[in-house]
Amino acid sequence: MTPSPRELEGVASLQAVRQRSEALVAPLSAEDCGAQSMPDASPAKWHLAHTSWFFETFVLARWAPPFKPFLPFDAAYRDLFNSYYNAVGEQFPRAQRGLLTRPSLAEVMAYRAHVTAATTELLARHPDDAALRALVTLGLHHEQQHQELLLTDIKHLLSCHPQRPAYAAGCAPASPVGASAQALRWQAVEGGVVSIGHGGEGFAFDNEGPRHRVFLAPYALANRPVNNGEYRAFIEAGGYDEPAWWLSEGWDWRCRNALSQPLYWQRQASSATSSPTSAWAEFTLAGLRPLDALQPVVHLSYFEADAYARWAGARLPTEAEWEHAALAAGEACTGHFADAGVLHPQCPGSFDDSQRYGSVWEWTSSSYAAYPGYRPAAGAVGEYNGKFMVNQYVLRGGSCATPAGHLRASYRNFFAATARWQFSGLRLAMDD
Repeated sequence: MTPSPRELEGVASLQAVRQRSEALVAPLSAEDCGAQSMPDASPAKWHLAHTSWFFETFVLARWAPPFKPFLPFDAAYRDLFNSYYNAVGEQFPRAQRGLLTRPSLAEVMAYRAHVTAATTELLARHPDDAALRALVTLGLHHEQQHQELLLTDIKHLLSCHPQRPAYAAGCAPASPVGASAQALRWQAVEGGVVSIGHGGEGFAFDNEGPRHRVFLAPYALANRPVNNGEYRAFIEAGGYDEPAWWLSEGWDWRCRNALSQPLYWQRQASSATSSPTSAWAEFTLAGLRPLDALQPVVHLSYFEADAYARWAGARLPTEAEWEHAALAAGEACTGHFADAGVLHPQCPGSFDDSQRYGSVWEWTSSSYAAYPGYRPAAGAVGEYNGKFMVNQYVLRGGSCATPAGHLRASYRNFFAATARWQFSGLRLAMDD
């Protein structure tokens, strides 16, 4: 089980998080781990190496010079596995990471073992160094982010294979026989002048603060995410063919890519009746499966989520509304996360009506921007979040691929409006 955010530090957490990453690639072949399916995705092997590079670059290079055997494992890795840190040096092009046939997967695993052992030794030698522990904690949360990316990138890779192979059997069960959709209800929230952003207790990424006040008009949020059956009704009503529901840029993107359904949905012909009809199937990490109408719709872009909300006579919530509602309800960050082993959104009937964490990331209408008073961290680690605050939208709540214990009410995920390969869905909002 993943430690809670307050516990995510020290040797035990280091070992647990590092082992979890390696467990995620255990069902894969070496060939699986080296392939790259699109420019936005990275090979599993690269994720494994980059998360080690992070510890080597930002932790060991600062604290370990007296321990010369620790540094460096291979000088070439400095550029090969640098993602976007310009202050550190050059980076191998992201879109070409699948060309890195060397080092081998075995060599990357040896690199991981070396870095884990060195960091473990460093923590043992300096158990009371607060700055060291803070950077190790940042590295662990960074690796947890890459654990989710590992799953999303693996899913996209396997979806490109003509046989639609499963990542692992049993990781996407259907809703129970006889289950019915949880009725969509509106939960009214008063609004007013409220405070959002991280309050300073426990770990948070720098983009979650400072805590600040905003004004919210009265609003209402749906008690659950939109499900597949509801989204299918949008498709069958011609939602992908009606520009009135779409933002102009979204409509151009939809037409340019000839889109008519969510990523991983496909129509399957059925001859069960005298006149064949269309049935939907969905690719999951357990392979291709019949579409489950009760499960939350997933792998939507911001443009698709926004178009559905308009068609439904509602809108997407702002991130301030989302966070305020979660805090006002006093909800714990519990829900359907990756640790349960079910790597697909599930029918929310087994969760509390107001539960908004896990299952699918929920698009908000908020552009990803700095909070008032935000300052990035000093040095290269300051490039972690701040420089991406343009042309992206905020998602909230985590997903079935997010490690348990990784989230907070203030957690801000962000992607471009066209991103669909993440476990992203939507919850409706409206003015009250």
